Amino acid sequence: MAQAKPKIVFDPWNDPKAKPLIECRGITKRFGDFTAIDNIDLNIYEREFFALLGPSGCGKTTLMRMLAGFEAPSEGAITIDGQNVADVPPNKRAVNMMFQSYALFPHLSVWENIAFGLKRERASKERIEERVSEMLRLTRLEKFARRKPHQISGGQRQRVALARSLAKAPKLLLLDEPLGALDKKLRQDTQFELMDIQERTGTTFVIVTHDQEEAMTVASRVAVMNNGVIMQVATPADIYEQPNSVYVADFIGDVNILEGNASPGPDGPENAVQIHYAEGEPPVRAVANAPIAQGSRVSYAIRPEKISVGFEPDPDRANHAQGRVIDIAYLGNVSTYRVELPGGKVISATMTNARRLERRAFTWEDEVWLSWTQTAGIVLES
Repeated sequence: MAQAKPKIVFDPWNDPKAKPLIECRGITKRFGDFTAIDNIDLNIYEREFFALLGPSGCGKTTLMRMLAGFEAPSEGAITIDGQNVADVPPNKRAVNMMFQSYALFPHLSVWENIAFGLKRERASKERIEERVSEMLRLTRLEKFARRKPHQISGGQRQRVALARSLAKAPKLLLLDEPLGALDKKLRQDTQFELMDIQERTGTTFVIVTHDQEEAMTVASRVAVMNNGVIMQVATPADIYEQPNSVYVADFIGDVNILEGNASPGPDGPENAVQIHYAEGEPPVRAVANAPIAQGSRVSYAIRPEKISVGFEPDPDRANHAQGRVIDIAYLGNVSTYRVELPGGKVISATMTNARRLERRAFTWEDEVWLSWTQTAGIVLES
């Protein structure tokens, strides 16, 4: 009987012996009186697909431009593969960058676009032929090799730009909003293509995006940024399930935030707490990551999909709240119910649509019960 192959876990950030490919130490970037990047420390490892995620103006593109060499830090040091790159110009770094606009040469064929960087480096004819053919196979563009950019689709142009960026075999590839010009369906398909190409080439990818779904899909780790500061660096699962702040919890996906005063729970597991968030409502029973002092002001974050909706409270769940359905968003595979509690607080709950529309139980103005477990949410100290 054949034995199953052991699952390979890729998490060099948890290995104290692993040496980062990129090390940022105390990086600050100022433009006059404006601080775009504020004292950032960051490690990115070889073969990692790393995402810089945040709203416009948070500093993610400035950080990428410093990695590329287009901007110099005002303070701090950036090391790539053990080399301090402070005085290394962009064209001398083992780094390539793929721009949102793709920046393809319209008068050159797909083949010639991919070969452009290799020709500039005066690579041999055999080397160029070999490398371009390899990139065409990798990106599934062989039959489009002689076409011009305007003769192929947006998704194919995106793959041409990627192939050109990878042709010189950089140690690090920077992708600046690479899928922003694609429609949603094509963007979703291309995300998986990017992941597959990154895994096959072994190149370290750093992607800048404001699209949460994109970052959570492609990245091995995500750095959530705000106002020039990295708020949290973690795997997509930990960013979503274990946010370290209200900002991260609120920025990633949909979430309900309840604010209130906490008191140690009278029973339950270690660090059990009760959160009094509204007069007349039963306190939320939760579990904190650390002991919470009596009367501490906290925020409680719970994702809509962790909450069930029913005509009766679920006896197997520790928390219950009764309210009235005021809105329903039907999204095909799921429906989101916005339920108003007696005190005016509105809570969202998402449920899978396992039945056809006409067979579902809840509708507008129904009185319903919301139920969730003691460990469904995260307690965040204000």
